[in-house]
Amino acid sequence: MIADEASLAEVIAAFAAGSGPVAVDAERASGYRYGQRAYLVQLRREGAGSALIDPVACPDLSALGDALSDAEWVLHAATQDLPCLREIGMMPTRLFDTELAGRLAGFPRVGLGAMVEGVLGFVLEKGHSAVDWSTRPLPEPWLRYAALDVELLVDLRDALEKELDRQGKLEWARQEFDAIASAPPPEPRKDPWRRTSGMHKVRRRRQLGVVRELWEARDQIARKRDVSPGKVLSDAAIVEAALALPVNVHALAALNGFGHRMGRRQLEQWQAAVDRARTLSESQLPQPGQPVAGPPPPRAWADKDPAAAARLSAARSAVSALAEELNMPQENLIAPDAVRRVCWEPPAADREAVAGALTGYGARPWQVKQVAPVLAAALAEPAA
Repeated sequence: MIADEASLAEVIAAFAAGSGPVAVDAERASGYRYGQRAYLVQLRREGAGSALIDPVACPDLSALGDALSDAEWVLHAATQDLPCLREIGMMPTRLFDTELAGRLAGFPRVGLGAMVEGVLGFVLEKGHSAVDWSTRPLPEPWLRYAALDVELLVDLRDALEKELDRQGKLEWARQEFDAIASAPPPEPRKDPWRRTSGMHKVRRRRQLGVVRELWEARDQIARKRDVSPGKVLSDAAIVEAALALPVNVHALAALNGFGHRMGRRQLEQWQAAVDRARTLSESQLPQPGQPVAGPPPPRAWADKDPAAAARLSAARSAVSALAEELNMPQENLIAPDAVRRVCWEPPAADREAVAGALTGYGARPWQVKQVAPVLAAALAEPAA
């Protein structure tokens, strides 16, 4: 594993001198460490071989990113790895996503192992996908497993390119890949505590306040200790405390998730969070729902706007039929949010107007060309 600047300089020179696409992968320590940083970066390129780089020892890989700026990067499920690669200075200008290519080509299983086996006929070694990649030193079997993730990635890319071309979808895939490569970093999530698992059970504003206070206390501790928040306190325990509103440490300790293994000091810090929520004024308590930009949830359409609900039903049926005809998942044919927005505030029910609306909602040209005609027909159908 490359873990010093001198070795990294040799890798940069070797990969800059290589030819063709470069296979790229990254391993995170999800479930073990705080955040989604990379703990291993794997590369392979014709003429350069394979390299495993330790981004803990070499945290700035921008020189490597610059050296590969003209190359096409081959990743599997690119949107999962690009954020952590961006943090260490690596961002492609061109890419090929083998998972997305598999979806567009209609493969029923698009995990890397399934794709390699189904397309190339090789079986990848399994068993280390969920390990703690922040471990140092990394065991030899883990490194071998990680190297295999990029061993056949360029071969897979070449085979999928041929299949997409055969199906007449290669240009579609290129538009999708360009959209991923040029997308800006996502905006920070607003009120991330609302994603606590089990939140649907929490109804009252005071209880929501408890969830928020416990979530923020847990996040601060997890960040400081560099551990996954779930290892500090489970989501289930947060929801349990919110529903029970314990009045003291003794009552808190009786709840699931706050059992005998938890020390007095820990219990006191969680009870302090509950107590903070108890003292919040009405104006300080969170609202039950987040402000929604765009259409309301589809389940509410029948009551709010029956005509819109009819349009959505017709549109969904039309998109589903087209996706089946093109042999790809509906969500890859067109983003469901774009369909909902067009149905909620419909343009004129003609192809040009629908095409303009879809473009405004971020649809790629190939998607607009395929979807606009059937969506225009569906919008006209309920009225007829």
